[in-house]
Amino acid sequence: MNAGGIDFGTSNSSVGYMSDGAPTLLAFGADGYSVPSAIFYSSETPDTYFGKQAVTQYTEEVEGRLLRSLKSILGSSLMGEKTAIRNRRVPFSEIIQDFFGFLRSTLAEQGQGDLTQVVLGRPVHFVDDDPDMDRLAEQQLRDIARNAGFQHVEFQFEPVAAALAYESELQDEQLALVVDIGGGTADFSIIRLSPTRHRQTDRASDILSTVGIHIGGTDFDRLLSLQAMMPLLGMGSLVKGTSRALPQSTYFDLATWHRIPLLYNMATAQRIRQIQLDAAQPEQVQLLREVVENRRGHALAREVEQAKISLSEAPSTACGLSGLSSQLQTVIDRQGFEHAIDPVVQRLLACVSGAMVDAQLQPSAITRVFYTGGTSAVPMLQQEFRKLFAEAEHVQGDAFGSVGLGLTIDAGRRFA
Repeated sequence: MNAGGIDFGTSNSSVGYMSDGAPTLLAFGADGYSVPSAIFYSSETPDTYFGKQAVTQYTEEVEGRLLRSLKSILGSSLMGEKTAIRNRRVPFSEIIQDFFGFLRSTLAEQGQGDLTQVVLGRPVHFVDDDPDMDRLAEQQLRDIARNAGFQHVEFQFEPVAAALAYESELQDEQLALVVDIGGGTADFSIIRLSPTRHRQTDRASDILSTVGIHIGGTDFDRLLSLQAMMPLLGMGSLVKGTSRALPQSTYFDLATWHRIPLLYNMATAQRIRQIQLDAAQPEQVQLLREVVENRRGHALAREVEQAKISLSEAPSTACGLSGLSSQLQTVIDRQGFEHAIDPVVQRLLACVSGAMVDAQLQPSAITRVFYTGGTSAVPMLQQEFRKLFAEAEHVQGDAFGSVGLGLTIDAGRRFA
């Protein structure tokens, strides 16, 4: 069968295909069964790198451009813009298509090159509160996949796909809340699951509620960076001789994964130099200037992301960036991280409460809470969900593989 599923994620992606009637995840060599959604265009050679290799090229300071969090661009104004790649202006749609081409070529290398029918995962909302832009984002992704050679493209909500993967392991009936929080979006589905229902093709009557919001791990990264790292680069400090704070837009862009590449231009360099001239503490802005002029923005974002991950296990962690004219280093504790992310956690809880209202259920009716997506493992999040659904069993699924497997199960049925 030439059918499969593609989970194109903000932070990580996976691909599944049917093998002897069973869903199987594609292996990406050293990356494993999921691959970072990252692309590196070398300026030293014609080579383009993907996944961990892309990040490695960047961290080893090879000259070139690293791009991540490309899914966040879908449906936004950035999709109409171009960015500099090897001395030419390239539309972001072409960059995402390069990543889909990499997925397809990896399939071919493993003997699955005839995969032409795919179910793509999609968040409940690519764009919050704008149905027209949401439809546009889906169409943009459909066109990109088709241009990459995937001829027949359909979509499934990512939390529903995760539920299908979890359901394949169940021995009894459950009323489940699926919590799918990835790099860019958070999606929640309330769905009836059982071995008998798993054999049915039409599951519309089992899906009681599906909601989503454009909040994910990259938002946690941004909030942590703004609280812990950007003040070390001058954010919040004053214009000399005044009580006014320095302009903050550059700091917000530097803390936001998919906006970092937009800083690498002469206009931004000139703006930062002017900020430094105006600053009461110019030595801090000097660090900002070095990070941007040396294109270390993604390196800093990666350190923040690693600090976030470490705080899931440790009460505190160091975070910093080497190779600058003075030290850029701090210690972040879990309490500080949780304070930074509390506003978005409350929005996530409100979204889940909305799903319960839509389904006309009380929290006590939920028998299982199933977690997938890397960000769902943040301790504060799980603590809040355990309080809200105190009577349910809480199950941690495959953070990066559940959606891909579920999409493949769905593809096997749709294209049978």
